[in-house]
Amino acid sequence: MKLTQVIRRPIVTEKSTVLRETVNTIVLEVDRRATKVDIKRAVEALFGTKVAEVRTAIAHGKVKRQGRFFGQRPDWKKATVRLRDGEKMPEFAEGA
Repeated sequence: MKLTQVIRRPIVTEKSTVLRETVNTIVLEVDRRATKVDIKRAVEALFGTKVAEVRTAIAHGKVKRQGRFFGQRPDWKKATVRLRDGEKMPEFAEGA
């Protein structure tokens, strides 16, 4: 799997903003097939920072309804990446 395919997008919420400011952690949506090692390599290569820890979780898609028809959003994988002490935050997360 290519490094650019592993990371889908950063997740910017109130909780992820607090984590970024206090614990030097970024939260990302990643490919469902990506392992913790793949995520660590992608973050270190693409953002130029050293990673201390990677935690992952599968977020199950919500059941949505339009009229009488039901459907389900796809499941997705969330990665919480803690950077090493002294590492600077990637620039995409600075202005958020």
